[in-house]
Amino acid sequence: MTALADILRRQISMTGPLTLAQYMTACLLHPEHGYYTTQDAFGADGDFTTAPEISQMFGELIGLSLAQAWLERGSPDEFVLAELGPGRGTLMVDLLRATARVPGFHAAARLHLVEASPRLRALQSDVLGPFKPVWHNTIEDVPTDLPMFLVANEFFDALPIRQFQRDPKGWREVMVGLSDTGGLTLGLSAPAPIEMLDHRLDDTEEGGIVEACAHGTAVVDAVAARIAKNGGAALIVDYGGWRSVGDTFQAVRAHKPVDPLAEPGQADLTAHVDFEPLAEAAKANGCGVTEMTPQGVFLERLGITQRAQSLAAGLRDAALTDHVAAHRRLTHPDEMGTLFKVLGIHARDDSPLPGLESHDA
Repeated sequence: MTALADILRRQISMTGPLTLAQYMTACLLHPEHGYYTTQDAFGADGDFTTAPEISQMFGELIGLSLAQAWLERGSPDEFVLAELGPGRGTLMVDLLRATARVPGFHAAARLHLVEASPRLRALQSDVLGPFKPVWHNTIEDVPTDLPMFLVANEFFDALPIRQFQRDPKGWREVMVGLSDTGGLTLGLSAPAPIEMLDHRLDDTEEGGIVEACAHGTAVVDAVAARIAKNGGAALIVDYGGWRSVGDTFQAVRAHKPVDPLAEPGQADLTAHVDFEPLAEAAKANGCGVTEMTPQGVFLERLGITQRAQSLAAGLRDAALTDHVAAHRRLTHPDEMGTLFKVLGIHARDDSPLPGLESHDA
């Protein structure tokens, strides 16, 4: 039993069960015992490996896509270059290296990072210090008076979700409560109508599970409002699909799935991203969106195979084997190529980001 588990048990015994959103927020961001406060999450020695940690090619191609979009929008002489949830800063380091030869890009960029974890901020400072980043707890704190070019890789999957089960009388919310022996357990609230899920009554059956992430749509609201007002573009890369169906709440520790209630604060908690409400939020704020595109397709359109061949020319033996495996992992349909999706947001009158196609629906 972890220290955070004891805190949550006492809280539940006094005030009642928690929503999954409340539970995830505590587990990930508790100031003393939260996962991102205490754990080294990234890489082979952590709990999971993100695309930037697999190969430099990922961040390089993201950077060139954003830089090309900046050029196509007239190369504004000052803009916000933003990342949501930068991890150890690996993606941004690769992005900035790849764009170093784009005339004027670095001189115009003002680096802003949305990161709530003091420990991760310190890691980001170590590798990005020369670019003078400014940190923010939320996207709402990022400046609103400049064009913004933004990337969010595996950010939305860690945002807190609520989970609902379809019932003849409406919906029953999945809650975290206490078992008869005092341990954490999942249960269901009493059934009730849920207005925000009225549109899901036609495509779900009794007992069906739907997940909702209000925080995610709020983030896109803020991003899209800035892009609609001042220009720019955003790339969202994450695992998930179009329209939430089923239970995707999960926990990972040491690269293996674990019980999300077993050791609060010690495992990464995530859920598959529902891209549909993110796209709808962007359009509601006056932006255009691209089709939800598999990561492998996106990277191939940007030339990852040619980049991989160029890098391979200087490699031998184990380094070459690892490089080939990294290319496959990022792009192959049986690995990250299909599970991970890319969504682009742009001002309505601008062209889609390179590597993506417009979505007219």
